[in-house]
Amino acid sequence: ILGEHLRICPQGYTCCTSEMEENFANKSRSEFEAMMKEAGRSVQATLTAQHRSFDSYFQDLLNKSEKALYDAFPSMYGELYTQNVKVFKDLYSDLRRYYRSSNINLEEALNEFWTRLLERLFKLLNSQYHITDEYLDCMVKHAEQHKPFGEVPRDLKVKATRAFIAARSYAQGFLVGSDVVKKVSQVSLSHECTRAIMKLMYCPHCRGLASVKPCNNYCLNVVKGCLANQADLNTEWKYLMDSLIGVADRIDGPYNVDTVIGTIHMRIAEAISNLQENRDSITSKVFQGCGNPKISTKGSSSEDKKRRGKVTLEAKSSAQALEMLVLDAKGNLTALKTYWITLPSSLCSKKVMASSALDDRCWNGMTKGSYLPEVMGDGLANQINNPEVEVDITKPDMTIRQQIMQLKIMTNRLGNANIGNDVDFQDTSDDMSGSGSGDSCPDDVCGKRLSKSPSTRQPETHAIPKQSGHGINGASSRSLPSASLLLLLSVAVIATQHLWR
Repeated sequence: ILGEHLRICPQGYTCCTSEMEENFANKSRSEFEAMMKEAGRSVQATLTAQHRSFDSYFQDLLNKSEKALYDAFPSMYGELYTQNVKVFKDLYSDLRRYYRSSNINLEEALNEFWTRLLERLFKLLNSQYHITDEYLDCMVKHAEQHKPFGEVPRDLKVKATRAFIAARSYAQGFLVGSDVVKKVSQVSLSHECTRAIMKLMYCPHCRGLASVKPCNNYCLNVVKGCLANQADLNTEWKYLMDSLIGVADRIDGPYNVDTVIGTIHMRIAEAISNLQENRDSITSKVFQGCGNPKISTKGSSSEDKKRRGKVTLEAKSSAQALEMLVLDAKGNLTALKTYWITLPSSLCSKKVMASSALDDRCWNGMTKGSYLPEVMGDGLANQINNPEVEVDITKPDMTIRQQIMQLKIMTNRLGNANIGNDVDFQDTSDDMSGSGSGDSCPDDVCGKRLSKSPSTRQPETHAIPKQSGHGINGASSRSLPSASLLLLLSVAVIATQHLWR
């Protein structure tokens, strides 16, 4: 029949009624959106599987360390352990909560653990004295400067915060990537794209050319026009993949989680041994600074004396498993880098089943023949002259722009994790409460406190939240008045200008 009634397909002789054309348009729309979701689900499955593998490995490390502590410490330390079980349980609980992105300050949690442990052990090791809470406060202040646990608290704080920041950000990165793909894959086609997809996939049927495949370049122009906004994800998506690869190298390298997380119980045992060996010296110095406490009527326990000296614990290494995890992740992340800009060619070749690029007997949108227009570039800006799809390049899709922002925020977190810093914390505190400078981590990177803001909140549009002043402790740490701050900034600017001259 004559095709004057057709609104999408060429108006030549046709075997389609208006109702058939409308049905084909709806069918092509639903089929193309299904293709997008299917392609997205494949990427989601890859990222989710990587997250699950790493999460399982990391949780297993923590569980084994905690179990080793519970198995060995009762026989090693007796009352030193049995009367302080909750201190150890709380530590591992805090570590898990931080990894799960709960509202917790990791560095403060570690400091709190060592303080509580010191208070408890000091009382047990000096059970012949009546020691009040006020006396313990004084003891902590005087004892910390003498490093009762040796270098273990400082060393563990530096290494554990690096490892946990990297592990947490790494795990989050996979989930954010998967969530972005899910949300973007659900973006509906525009009216113009529905028409273009219909013309590409079903107008040949209306012309009696059902067996003729669409021209490859024709298909590419249609799909690139319809997925122009999605292609704009490419830059930030590639940055996210590269950042995840970078943190993976850290996790299996300088911030080795197998070495750090799997040996927490051993470091605690080392710290307790240090305290036992130095108990007389520490006690003497505390008595000098805080005075002699009263003798207790309960008498002294000899339990601790049975268990003096160094204790050796073994850690079962899972370094090979970590190496395999990282290698597998890096391979998958590398393969996914170009996902958004290769999606059109992937859909055209695998789903739409377009013909080869040199075919001159393919469907070109009007008839069976060759397709002459050039293929458009990737992204929204390059669609201004797309011959197949009318694309308004002045109106980007807001859902996709929001996902681009999520990618930027996550990449920023990973970048900070790569240098041992957490984007969710910014602090001016100089208080390291575990004094002694380590060569392995500069203070300006590892010495800052973690923010108390939960990382599970929806990320803000800026990468680094404003400082609230929370978490700053120590008498020497205090906020500068705004006027003084402005004055300092002004002086700095003037000095810089002078230097440049």
